[in-house]
Amino acid sequence: MTYEPKRWTLTDLLPAPGTPEMDAFIAQAEERLVAFESQREHLTADIAVADFQSILASYEQLYANASALIAYSYLWFSEDTGSQEALAFRAKIEQLVADSQNRTLFFELWWKQLDDAAAERLMEHSGDPRYFLESLRRFKPHTLSEPEERIINVKDVNGVNALLTIYDLLTTSFKFEMEVDGEVKELTRGQLSAYFSNPSPDLREQAYQELYATYGEQADVLAQVYAARVRDWTEENVKVRHFSSPISVRNLANDIPDPVVDTLLDVIRENTTLFQRFFRFKAQALGMDKLRRYDVYAPLSEAEKEYSYDEAVQMVDASYRAFSPALADKAMQVIAETHLDAEIRQRKMGGAYCYGVLPGVTPWVLVNYAGKVRDVSTLAHELGHAVHAMMAGEHSQLTFHSALPLAETASVFGEMLLTDRMLAEEKDPLVRRTLLGGILDETYATIIRQAYFVIFEKTAHQMILEGATPDQLHAAYLDTLREQFGDAVDVSEDFSKEWLAIPHVYHTPFYCYAYAFGNLLVLALYRKYLEVGAEEFVPQYLRILEHGGSASPDFIVSEAGFDISSPDFWQGGFDLLAEMLDELENLA
Repeated sequence: MTYEPKRWTLTDLLPAPGTPEMDAFIAQAEERLVAFESQREHLTADIAVADFQSILASYEQLYANASALIAYSYLWFSEDTGSQEALAFRAKIEQLVADSQNRTLFFELWWKQLDDAAAERLMEHSGDPRYFLESLRRFKPHTLSEPEERIINVKDVNGVNALLTIYDLLTTSFKFEMEVDGEVKELTRGQLSAYFSNPSPDLREQAYQELYATYGEQADVLAQVYAARVRDWTEENVKVRHFSSPISVRNLANDIPDPVVDTLLDVIRENTTLFQRFFRFKAQALGMDKLRRYDVYAPLSEAEKEYSYDEAVQMVDASYRAFSPALADKAMQVIAETHLDAEIRQRKMGGAYCYGVLPGVTPWVLVNYAGKVRDVSTLAHELGHAVHAMMAGEHSQLTFHSALPLAETASVFGEMLLTDRMLAEEKDPLVRRTLLGGILDETYATIIRQAYFVIFEKTAHQMILEGATPDQLHAAYLDTLREQFGDAVDVSEDFSKEWLAIPHVYHTPFYCYAYAFGNLLVLALYRKYLEVGAEEFVPQYLRILEHGGSASPDFIVSEAGFDISSPDFWQGGFDLLAEMLDELENLA
């Protein structure tokens, strides 16, 4: 069978908007919502277990309905960000879901205010949603009255969420131009980004300069959107909800203690010297005195091999299948059901993501496949996310999504499987050097770089509250770059605007440490896999994926024999990378 990149289909999720079937779905969701509201008077501390179970099941169904509608609106918008119909539907659904959240808010508020004994009595009979219920109660100290919570929901839809939609609309409309081989090309961001790892230093520089010049034209607007986001985040969460710090909001949602995140970031900062050593090696290998920031992802070979989409799919399938046929079958199911959109086209959202919507429903995966080895790795990565969601498909809608710190486990592990297979099949020292260099490029991007986004966010949130200007934020971001690169890389001023082009700092503040968490966890898991072999390791690994979000990250990781509060745990991942760098230097 030959695979070609296709546009995905959404028919397995919901009927098309505007059809009688979609109207009927929304009407049925409204009927269920009205029925749920009628149960409010039954919510008492001494409610019968059977009645509580029934109400909880109804709540889960409403949650599933809302999840499906939100997902459809986002997936449709992603495939064509210029569609007015898609944008209007997204706005409609956001308003509808906000209304639904307000009307079901009484359940969560009642649950949070219960005394511990009453809550424990009901949780004993709650079944799979137990961890969800436990997680709600973690937010008890930060929960407001029902009228206040309703106001915040409405405020978010028409306030900060609307601003973030403007950010998306503005940035996805950007067009980039580059002169390549004497021809001026108009590129999407995904196509432009492919040049960051081009063998030509001039093309790498031109690509970065075009990206940040384009964002720079709207720098003041994008900085103001960010400042509004930050002020809204602090006003609500620190001043009104009484979180101890802006990042504590994310940590509590992730069920990760603040000290663990501090330890993670501290160990990462201590290991920047490892990557500075790598960048010095890369400069020497490329015949340069010192890398520029433009050259960080430069390939170690003159001509990077390209892979057809069919080759990429076959390679990912083979690497997954050698480890676990069951995982490979699930990855290929995404493609077989046309849930993967790999085409490159105008107005399609750039980058890549996986959206697991409902347990038991094959996730949707978006990539922009350009034929580079990085694109093959991205395919393995995003299909790993899909596999993770599918492995957790037996759980409740409320517990099948893994917590953010574990969300990268299967995706990064899938990349490791792919790279390991490529290394095993490749005997040419120069190609092996390129592959090992690619691993270190990727781990820089997903550990050091992501952690420093969070380090910048912590600084930026404080600066904005103190009245910082956009230029001061640019300077602060440049400082974080110069800390992570030291004297190993020259960082030019145009990179000061890089943070404007990072959607996560806008949409999901402090999200990015989850990438570092997940990648270092995978390195530890992979080292264990190499030590004990597949027969012992695979069942343990599958169990981690099967948990989904039904237990705390600490519990799930401890089952694999690791302690996330220990600096030694995080250091272990860097030790494996140091071994790879040793091998890379020996191949030179």
